[in-house]
Amino acid sequence: MEELQNFRPTKAVIDLKAIQSNISNLRKHLHSDVHIMAVIKANAYGHGDIRVAEAALEAGATMLAVATPEEALHVRCHIADTPILILGAVPVSFAPYAAKYGITLTVFSTEWLEQLAPLAPQFEKPLRIHVKVDSGMGRIGVRTVEELRAVYDAAQMEHVVVDGIFTHFATADDEETTFYEQQLATFKKLVASLPTKPRLVHAANTAAALVKEHVQFDAVRFGISLYGLAPSPYVGEHLPYALQPAFSLETELVHVKELHNGETVGYGATYEATGDEWIGTIPVGYADGVLRGLANQEVLVQGMRAPIVGRICMDQIMIKLPKKMTVGERVVLIGKQGNDEITMQEWASRLNTIVYEIPCMLTTRIPRVYNA
Repeated sequence: MEELQNFRPTKAVIDLKAIQSNISNLRKHLHSDVHIMAVIKANAYGHGDIRVAEAALEAGATMLAVATPEEALHVRCHIADTPILILGAVPVSFAPYAAKYGITLTVFSTEWLEQLAPLAPQFEKPLRIHVKVDSGMGRIGVRTVEELRAVYDAAQMEHVVVDGIFTHFATADDEETTFYEQQLATFKKLVASLPTKPRLVHAANTAAALVKEHVQFDAVRFGISLYGLAPSPYVGEHLPYALQPAFSLETELVHVKELHNGETVGYGATYEATGDEWIGTIPVGYADGVLRGLANQEVLVQGMRAPIVGRICMDQIMIKLPKKMTVGERVVLIGKQGNDEITMQEWASRLNTIVYEIPCMLTTRIPRVYNA
């Protein structure tokens, strides 16, 4: 069967120029010798990993980071030479593939390295690893000088290169800095204990890269703000430059009807008209990631806000229109229209969550369309 176009009008529009602007502005903010590692895990936070990676690299990023072996292999199929770091734990069975395809692994266990030892001499190319330090995040990583030295020593084997060492901050996006400073001191202590400093030392996540200049080290990992989103309200108020959101979500009216006093809308008949009202239906729902908790959230139509009414369905949503409108009218759920804008942060506040969840929860049933 021939490849079909998208017939449903619901789509996510990804602005690649916004991605590039966010990278270019970060490049100006950093010291000239600091690498930018574009974090494109989780399908680039729902934006589309390959197109985002290509745009980020063109704008000045020099490395990529993902979370899983599968993500790394998918990227490597499309991008041949750029270094890719897997930030999470990986099974030893993946190490031969990592060596073959130039994928850098995160390592934090002597047991893992002991299992690697009989495999390493067979590698066609050197396996690069970055040692992870748990300075207080409490996820994965070595926690003491002794653990670090044991891992470092165990990694001294044929075809294995300790290329980097890194940690991750738990509170870099907070105004309070006590715990952050403790983590930084711990990390510096462990790095200083190594007999030889690896090529890349990195600690700064997005928040630290934007508001903590003294932790740039050799590279920064640029995640959420690559996509134009602030890691927290505090960081959003202290940005060194304006971020450009890259994601908008839009659809069209597929049906318009007039309700009269007492008539109802949706499952459970939870919404009841209090007079003559115009109701529009849009083809998007919780199967697309527009969760039922977004009931009463507003959308934009003709630059005006229109509230969602009734329960959000799997595939459809009803909205109360400010006036009679025609089928085919463009509706914006996230993004700008006219003089107004609905942000991902607005959705996050409505759902009592963080902005990171919003693009990730919007499913692949929504096609991503790119503006270059």
